[in-house]
Amino acid sequence: MAFVLQHAFAFPVEGVQTPLPVGTELDDDAIDQPREQFHSEAIEGQKSYLVKLGNMAFNTPAILGGTALKGGISCGTCHINGTSNSKLFIPALSIRPGSFDTTSSLFNPKAENFVLDPVRVPSLRGARYLAPYGNDGRKESLRDFVRTVIVDEFSGPDPSPAVLNAIVAYIEDIDFLPNPRISIGGKLAADASEAERRGEALFNKPFPHDANLSCAGCHIPSAAFVDNKRHDVGSGGIYKTPTLLNADFNAPYFHDVRFTTLDQVVDYFDRSFTLGYSAQDRADMVAYLKAIGDAAQPYEHITTAILLQDIFDFASTLGTAIRAHDNGIIALTVAAVGGNLNELMDRIPGQGAAGVSGGERERDAARNSVKEAVAILERVGSNAAAGNYDEAAREYQNYNHFISLAVQPAISRAEPWSLLNPAIHDAHYAALRQQLEFHHKQPAK
Repeated sequence: MAFVLQHAFAFPVEGVQTPLPVGTELDDDAIDQPREQFHSEAIEGQKSYLVKLGNMAFNTPAILGGTALKGGISCGTCHINGTSNSKLFIPALSIRPGSFDTTSSLFNPKAENFVLDPVRVPSLRGARYLAPYGNDGRKESLRDFVRTVIVDEFSGPDPSPAVLNAIVAYIEDIDFLPNPRISIGGKLAADASEAERRGEALFNKPFPHDANLSCAGCHIPSAAFVDNKRHDVGSGGIYKTPTLLNADFNAPYFHDVRFTTLDQVVDYFDRSFTLGYSAQDRADMVAYLKAIGDAAQPYEHITTAILLQDIFDFASTLGTAIRAHDNGIIALTVAAVGGNLNELMDRIPGQGAAGVSGGERERDAARNSVKEAVAILERVGSNAAAGNYDEAAREYQNYNHFISLAVQPAISRAEPWSLLNPAIHDAHYAALRQQLEFHHKQPAK
């Protein structure tokens, strides 16, 4: 199977660059990202080959098809570092940022149901605890759900069992971020405020008109705040219980993204279930939800070191794949890592880039080193495809040496003038917007 090296399409998303609708927002120029924590690293100190392979496949458009592939969209576009992309917006497919219509002809004509029915892009943290899968809980198996998303929603080719197993392993390895405000069994920590304590009591209290119901009855604190069941809460259908862990960073809320704040969620349940909350009760409940939905260090500033570590992890799968003569994995990895390298190069503006000055020599050296790394990587793939696995292994060794001895130091020297520098980033995109506005004001010829 052949894969195309994908080049990231940064701002602006319009014109002939991409098949995505004008006004699409993927947040692909962000300089901060959600922090990702892996269970295997916490337990064993490192991620397995399978998790690295799954992480790589999850973050390349190469496993998807049609518009997604051409538009540079991967699973990781919607689920940044395994969590939700609250800024994702695609005109005619989203009703607000963080929502997406998975039954649209844009990505797969066969999925079109002729209804605008976008759903919330969920976080995948703690997914191993959160069956069934999908907002409506339509799949008991995470493996079946992942395959359905790739093939039926995004028109991708049926993934090989190895790739599918790897993606599932990656998703299942993503942990909830730790929350020091929660103790054993999902109870509030000892230093909780009085308002949070009152909210916890309300959360566990039976509803006035049905003693069999309570918030904690569905969002079980000791079980990741879920009951692994589906319910009708008057929102237009039967949907699975979402976790409340790390929920402070998963807005918008409800399957149809109707709420932007936890205050609105509490108000909805108060009215829908006639809970009779006072203003103080509502405030206490929100305080409690924010406490249990919190996380330690939820975001991190993106650095070239972080990007290079991902590239190193993804490329490391080549060693195993070359020894196994697995051309499918080799081709996928070459495409994915090549795309990551091109995206890294996009973060380092070339000569004449709008709003960027200084560091011309460093930027040129960094961009040239990345281009050479991509060329070496392509030789790994072409040799493997021709059955020259010994030569592919030698080129892979050359690639690793070149990344360590040339790319890493060159990228580090250029970082002060990269788009990861907030001042450079803001100046560059301000200049691009000014150019775009000027272009739109010009009369048509």
